[in-house]
Amino acid sequence: MVKHQRNHSAADRPGPSPSQRYAAFQKRQAHNASVAARFAATLPFDLDDFQQDAIDALERGENVLVAAPTGAGKTVVADFAMYLARERNVKAFYTTPIKALSNQKYHDLTAVYGADHVGLLTGDISINSEADIVVMTTEVLRNMLYEHSTTLNALRFVILDEVHYLADRFRGPVWEEVIIHLPRQVSVIGLSATVSNVEDFSSWISSVRGDTKLVVSERRPVPLEQHVLVQADDHTEPELLDLYRRDAQGEQTTKLNARLIDRLDQLDRQAARRRGAENSRSRGRGHSRGHVPAQRHTPKRWAVVDELNYLDMLPGIYFIFSRNGCDQAVEQCINAGLELTTEDEMRRIRAIVDEMVAGQLSQEDLKALQFSRFRFALEEGFASHHAGMVALFRQIVERLFEEGLVKMVFATETLALGINMPARCVIVEKLEKFNGSGHVPLTPGEFTQLTGRAGRRGIDTIGHAIVVDHRDFVPATAAALSSKRVYPLHSSFHATFNMAVNLLNTSDYETTRATLDHSFAQWEANESAWQLESQLTTLKQALNGYEQAFHCEYGDFASLMRIRMELSDLEKNGRRKLKQTAFPTDEQRKNTFRELDQSIETLKKRDREHPCRQCPDMQQHMKWGHRWIREMREYERVQHRYESRTGSVARQFDRICSILEQLGYVKRDGTDMRLSEQGQLLRHIYSEQDIVLAEALERGMFDHLTARQLAAVLSALVFEARGGTGGEPRRWPGGIQGPVAQTSQSLDRLHAQLTMLCEDEGLDDLQQLDFGIVDIMYDWASGNSLAYVLHDRDMTGGDFVRNAKRLSDILQQISAAEPYLPQGSAHLAQVAHEAMELVNRGIVAYSGIGEG
Repeated sequence: MVKHQRNHSAADRPGPSPSQRYAAFQKRQAHNASVAARFAATLPFDLDDFQQDAIDALERGENVLVAAPTGAGKTVVADFAMYLARERNVKAFYTTPIKALSNQKYHDLTAVYGADHVGLLTGDISINSEADIVVMTTEVLRNMLYEHSTTLNALRFVILDEVHYLADRFRGPVWEEVIIHLPRQVSVIGLSATVSNVEDFSSWISSVRGDTKLVVSERRPVPLEQHVLVQADDHTEPELLDLYRRDAQGEQTTKLNARLIDRLDQLDRQAARRRGAENSRSRGRGHSRGHVPAQRHTPKRWAVVDELNYLDMLPGIYFIFSRNGCDQAVEQCINAGLELTTEDEMRRIRAIVDEMVAGQLSQEDLKALQFSRFRFALEEGFASHHAGMVALFRQIVERLFEEGLVKMVFATETLALGINMPARCVIVEKLEKFNGSGHVPLTPGEFTQLTGRAGRRGIDTIGHAIVVDHRDFVPATAAALSSKRVYPLHSSFHATFNMAVNLLNTSDYETTRATLDHSFAQWEANESAWQLESQLTTLKQALNGYEQAFHCEYGDFASLMRIRMELSDLEKNGRRKLKQTAFPTDEQRKNTFRELDQSIETLKKRDREHPCRQCPDMQQHMKWGHRWIREMREYERVQHRYESRTGSVARQFDRICSILEQLGYVKRDGTDMRLSEQGQLLRHIYSEQDIVLAEALERGMFDHLTARQLAAVLSALVFEARGGTGGEPRRWPGGIQGPVAQTSQSLDRLHAQLTMLCEDEGLDDLQQLDFGIVDIMYDWASGNSLAYVLHDRDMTGGDFVRNAKRLSDILQQISAAEPYLPQGSAHLAQVAHEAMELVNRGIVAYSGIGEG
């Protein structure tokens, strides 16, 4: 049977339905729309104005700097950069200041784009490095730039998250290196806190990278209210009082709350009465303690948590500027019998914790880390979060908090850096912290960074920032911290030995100096220099006027004034300075003082014999001369300040190159400098002790060491003891005459020699070596357990792991530098690789990759 098919004409074919026509219209519109519009259509929310401005600028090919509060949605701009990269079939890099943030961002992006399209590079981890989108630490990108990696060829977008981190004294300079050296075709997307001089920072980026769009938003997506928590004594309930007065609509204003001030005055009087009663009882018992000023009662940590739980203001983050304080706070809440979780939440917590720990650590390691106590506190709803904890434990806390299971986290300020842990309330225990040498007040920027976590977007309508009443607390201090527009961003950039040889590897000397002149540090110096330049012009005009006034027909009157200035300086300060100088011998001291006396006599003779002495108008000229001297001294002072600013970074580079030339890392070629073979080795040593390690390798200092011994000795290059302790280990593996102790002594002597070189050239001293964990790293490299190496040690698991990872990184650098090691040291690369594997095991090797 033949099937006949009817042929429809165009006229009688049924047309598309209205809904189909509308869908086709939308498709055509979307295709014709900008990439920014198509991106916006994929989002479940409308873009804020600042987000729209930023992504429009990115699509136009501009660099973008976004400054906005925590939680405002800066990452949407980064998401668009990666969306744009995929649309244009180019690469995008997402950089973070620390590995933990890189790991977290890798997980986030993998969930969006899929594991095939996202990579991770953190120095010790390399996953899918040629992916379209690669997450990395800023140091990794800096190293790729110096090595001219071919991966950079397709790179068009670099996101610099937490870019205000370039103010960090130790790691900040890397950000400037990256911004300066990225290829011109790459667009930079900087995500920053709202620093007060963001306009200056944006102008600098424009000066080195071209058109840069600055987008600033100071609006918090969730409004923040400020409170103070007080308590009369342990027998009364804590009270939560507003820091600011409320208006007719019930919203906080910028005026201090009079009720809070009255209540604090009342509590002061109560404290004074208590103190008076105590003093009376003491005198009655025959004790005399002298006058002790009354202090208000400071609320107990557990009482603060209990009150906030009652007020339904949890989950919260309680910032305590001490690791021990955080751990003690958890214990105090447990001992007080607080429970913040339901039975169902406790079961869920236990299941998640057991799942995350399974197969990661041995039972012995878990016991050493007091895992049982850690898990019990979690099940009750409490946790610590600080750098002394191992990464796995911190990741467990972060996940449970994000899922709303842990209700109160006691944290040091390290949590404030970028980790995604918003809360309903943030509690700040004190408005000061210990900075390693003393207690210092919090800055407005630090306070803003901490309290910025309060208020969960899409969950809370208001966030709460709470300061706990404490010794010497004054409401006006809290008001000043919360009302200022955060903190200024200042460069911490300085040239390093490794940086110098890497720049000279591809550029001539003068080009390299010009490159360093483009740093933000030099830009800031130049910005302040123009004011000094104006001062110099004014002073020069005044000097010219005085010189005209004391013009003398008998000779150069200004030269007489210079003789008198020099004579005055020698007579006033010469002997004082020499008395403060250490001389090798008494004879040398006597000779130096004799030379000073001779110089003074010579100047006096020149003064007496000066031709202007014969001028009949000498006294009149001297009146103007004294004014000239006063202005000249001011001119010289301002001139010194001006010169110290202009070209200051390049001058530091000159001093570094002088040392490198003396040590043989560079060779002078006319006005240029070229790297030697030694210089090629230093190029591959990325360490704060770069020149010390490179010179030790050049001298074959480690050639006779085994892998375990090498790990032990090199630990001195990475270890920085907390609290200033350290220096030597409890024991030297192999004894005081063994290879570890003897090599450590040689390394220490080398460090001293290099420090003297730096002093001679006017550079800062090298960071001190600390051999305090030599025995710990030797024991760990020997295969001992975590429990064994930490037994009876004042070192947390987190500190141990961090130092071991830094040690592993240095060992990896030595292994990778095999082609550049001196003859006779080639085997050291294999020994370093073996040592790296011995160190990078177990809990040290754990990275959190694979955890959701």
